[in-house]
Amino acid sequence: MRLIVLPAAALLAACAPSVPDPRGVDHDETLLTVSATGRSETRPDEASVTVGVNSQGATAAEASSLNNAKMAKVAAALARFGVKPDDMQTSNLSLGRVDYGKERGRFNASNNVVIRLRDMGKVGEAVAATTDAGANLVSGPSLRVTDAEKASLSAYGAAYKAARVRAEAYAAAAGMKISRVLAIRDGGQSGGEPQPMVQTMDSEMAAPMPVSSPPPPFNPGVNSSTVAVRVDFALSN
Repeated sequence: MRLIVLPAAALLAACAPSVPDPRGVDHDETLLTVSATGRSETRPDEASVTVGVNSQGATAAEASSLNNAKMAKVAAALARFGVKPDDMQTSNLSLGRVDYGKERGRFNASNNVVIRLRDMGKVGEAVAATTDAGANLVSGPSLRVTDAEKASLSAYGAAYKAARVRAEAYAAAAGMKISRVLAIRDGGQSGGEPQPMVQTMDSEMAAPMPVSSPPPPFNPGVNSSTVAVRVDFALSN
């Protein structure tokens, strides 16, 4: 009888359990990775509008004083719509001498502020009130959902369900079934906001404003949010 002697290392390897697959699947399973997206739509609840005033005077002090008075009237008009000081943020200040044209030698002052409006039903009226108070620049609005994470919850669920349906289709085509979910990876979110429209008027050239401007039409519509997910499934026979 012939005796075959195996090295000790080979004997140990034969007795030891198989090393688990680093991907998380068992030896009789197949790994399937699926990517999918989900989308949600939410009505925005905050509008940001840039409002500006511009004034000219014979001196820098005069131009600045006139502009400050106009901005005070604009702030007072906005206060009637619930706009508090913390809802107004200065975005641009300028004061300088005009060196060209018929106004050469005079001084020009301007002040632009970004305002936050939370009553979406009064945005048009608030904008009209600022122009009545002396604003000659309106830029916006930028519409957003303040609780973006909450607004995206349904999109997360839709993304996973889409990945699951796709995985089940692959499994059925291969004559297999989903046995386990190995990993879920969040792919982040993306969303678009309506692009702002800009309207500007030179304070010296603009036609006089009516005593009470009719509010411009304003429709907040909806903001969309898209999220992505990647899911690892283990398939078995």
